[in-house]
Amino acid sequence: MANKVLIIAPHPDDEVLGCGGIMKKYTHNGDDVYVIIMTKGTPSLYSDEKIIKVRREALQAHKILGVKETKFMDFFAPELDLCSLAVISEAISSVIKQYNINILYIPHRGDIHHDHRAVFNASIVAARPVGNYSVKQIYAYETLSETEWAPPFSDDAFIPTYFVNIQDEINDKVNALMCYTGQIKEFPSSRSVIALRALAQYRGATVGFSSAEAFMLIRSIQS
Repeated sequence: MANKVLIIAPHPDDEVLGCGGIMKKYTHNGDDVYVIIMTKGTPSLYSDEKIIKVRREALQAHKILGVKETKFMDFFAPELDLCSLAVISEAISSVIKQYNINILYIPHRGDIHHDHRAVFNASIVAARPVGNYSVKQIYAYETLSETEWAPPFSDDAFIPTYFVNIQDEINDKVNALMCYTGQIKEFPSSRSVIALRALAQYRGATVGFSSAEAFMLIRSIQS
């Protein structure tokens, strides 16, 4: 039976930075991958044209990775901390129920951006193992320019416990990221192609692969 995998991204490109390789691996194996982009830019900072452009780029990136469906929600970035956690959680829960999701990827709780923290908290609530729940595995992913800038406290540290070989998918991940033309920076920015490849090589080297993605296992339920 095919897995139903949901990647939740606070902003466009977070999903590729954190999960681009494993998304391609899932779709190559015949699993169904869905993506939620939780926000659009607040009108005081982002024009409608810019929002349309980045959403078009997201769809191009997701086509490369084989995503089955992308959902764009209209919470304002960077203002998720001003929104009710219950409202965000209910929006996520509706998608989990719609597609009967069994594997969930969410941003790391310790990321410096408060939008990421809000999405983590709302996702954990939405995926509670109560009633007729479907989510059996939850992983937190790392996002370059957010995760590594967290405060140096244990509660905020990203400590990977799950590694996935993406040596066959790294080029697809890079190509997907390059669709986000306004997000790519020149090295030594952490949002550069060089930095993305360097992180994949570092994570891979820790477990004997040339490239890998690393995650924190939040919950795994075996029936």
